[in-house]
Amino acid sequence: MADSSPTAPAQQLFTPTQLGDIPLANRIVMAPLTRDRAVAGQVPNPLAVEYYAQRASGGLLIAEGTQINPLGQGYLDTPGIHTPAQVEGWKHVTDAVHARGGKIVVQLWHVGRISHTSLLPPGEVPVAPSALRAKGKTFTAQGFEDVSAPRALALEEIPGLVADYVRAARNAIDAGFDGVEIHAANGYLIDQFLRDGSNHRDDAYGGSIENRTRLLAEVTQAIAGEIGAGRTGVRLSPVTPVNDAHDSNPQPLFERAVERLDAIGGLAFVHVIEGATGGARDVAPFDYAALRAKFRGPWIANNGYDKAMAEQAIASGYADAVAFGRAYIANPDLAERLRVDAPLNPVDAATLYGGGAKGYTDYPTLAQAGK
Repeated sequence: MADSSPTAPAQQLFTPTQLGDIPLANRIVMAPLTRDRAVAGQVPNPLAVEYYAQRASGGLLIAEGTQINPLGQGYLDTPGIHTPAQVEGWKHVTDAVHARGGKIVVQLWHVGRISHTSLLPPGEVPVAPSALRAKGKTFTAQGFEDVSAPRALALEEIPGLVADYVRAARNAIDAGFDGVEIHAANGYLIDQFLRDGSNHRDDAYGGSIENRTRLLAEVTQAIAGEIGAGRTGVRLSPVTPVNDAHDSNPQPLFERAVERLDAIGGLAFVHVIEGATGGARDVAPFDYAALRAKFRGPWIANNGYDKAMAEQAIASGYADAVAFGRAYIANPDLAERLRVDAPLNPVDAATLYGGGAKGYTDYPTLAQAGK
């Protein structure tokens, strides 16, 4: 006879769980999604209050990539969390999500070399582990442009960089977030330090795997010391090719990275993009089960999951929660749609980046669609 209890495999996606110090009503996570709608001063758009509140039925919302300092910006109109006005703007978002019973963390972001001089303070150029220009584009006031050539961060600048991450994490808690996710994925600054394709340093932060994982470990340890490990998560993307990210041997690199995160103890979660970000899951061979075995804490799986895959990942013990990306853009009630196997709204690709309410806060829920 079939098991119809609430903890049967087909139901576990909708059961409560705990990610570190953050209790979740279900195991559905909204992945961080850049929408390029911040207003003057890189302050969250007032529309973001409604946007995130609409999606609060998910177990956890991970707010869009949010720069930790002015040099961390790489795209037009992305929000920051390094000024009082930005913190105040985010308070309205977190209050609205909490009023609807949701949980929300912010993704702490420094883009490193994936930037353009027009987006940075006057006279500044992008910073990176090494002065290697990425093969990629970014979104500026002129549209999509090639990224600018970066300069290598000096060794003496790294403590200040770590301090900026810590300050941003404290600002996040002051803004009412339930925690933070450190963005160490998708070819941005920390990921650039991890990979030998972008890190050609010959000091304590380059060369060996131990050295290349050092910045990730130091930033995570410092943030955990400031706001608590149980409110600190990390996102990784071992084999994604986006933003010219590549490494000659990613399996041992990322296994060591996760070992170092595990050694910190009590982290809220590790969140892993499997395959190419927003693309094929099988873009390159990688043993994700072996990676997961290196971490004793909560694990969020991401990229290309449907309901059946998500249920299997949780039932098998591989993942504690599953993150969904673009489906959450077009379906503010994604958790309910998954629960009842309802059809999903299609994404309007023309309104993904920039603009106003259209394609942002006007996607209908099942109730609004009369279904």
